[in-house]
Amino acid sequence: MERGYIVLLMVLIIATGRGEGQLVENFYSSSCPNVEEIVSQAVSTKFSQTFTTIPATLRLFFHDCFVTGCDASTMVSSPNGDAEKDAPDNLSLAGDGFDTVVKAKQAVDAVCPKVVSCADILALAARDVVVLAGGPSFNVELGRRDGMVSKASLVKGNLPEPEFTLSQLNAMFAKHNLSQIDMIALSGAHTLGFSHCNRFAKRLYSFSSSSPVDPSLNADYAQQLMSACPKDVDPSIAIDMDPETPRTFDNVYYQNLVSDEVLFSDPASQPTVSDFAQSSGDFSGAFRDCYEKAWKGGS
Repeated sequence: MERGYIVLLMVLIIATGRGEGQLVENFYSSSCPNVEEIVSQAVSTKFSQTFTTIPATLRLFFHDCFVTGCDASTMVSSPNGDAEKDAPDNLSLAGDGFDTVVKAKQAVDAVCPKVVSCADILALAARDVVVLAGGPSFNVELGRRDGMVSKASLVKGNLPEPEFTLSQLNAMFAKHNLSQIDMIALSGAHTLGFSHCNRFAKRLYSFSSSSPVDPSLNADYAQQLMSACPKDVDPSIAIDMDPETPRTFDNVYYQNLVSDEVLFSDPASQPTVSDFAQSSGDFSGAFRDCYEKAWKGGS
């Protein structure tokens, strides 16, 4: 499946890169003291309308953070069609993610006009959707500045690709001061994510001349994927990456992972994946720890 994608869909909460100043908790304690409650209510309202709010917002945040830092530059529209959101890797970003942030921004501006950055609202919304799905809660440090530059050309090479090996994933996450364990823990965000057929069709129909189907895929799971994504299907069709509990933040992703993902097949990462698959407590603890570590960064 889409290795390292929504994690990864989350580094999400990286406090490094352009777009952040000195991040602190309660950054808006004087200028907009109720900002977290306002954003939370807006996100909850959007979630009550569609579950897609959760994976769409997480994926939007990840795509924003990995390119030029968590600066909401992925939210920018360009009349010339050359902003980050127009890059090929971003064309499949779900509209519900953008709509969640827009509605939260409108709700905040109604109380505290022109005070809270869109980047901070996106960061808060990403935390809130994790909690809504039953995941761990954590404090969010604020003070990001909205990006002034948004170019489609900056996206290529800054997001994980479906064929990435473990070493390639580690190298990309290391750029953001995240370890292999952090990367594996953040990969757990896939438990809420979805993937489009065109992102993994090669592994089902044209993996190699000797084996059209990727032999690392569990045979039964491969058949499920082929049923959901036949050869002639619309490539934009999306399927859940955790087919068992797609609406719950849990460790089932790792239990499914043991038969079909590079994180399990590589001896260097297999022990951590097995631990997370067996212990939801270890997974939740590691997930929370790496988030907190990321939030404490800054530039």
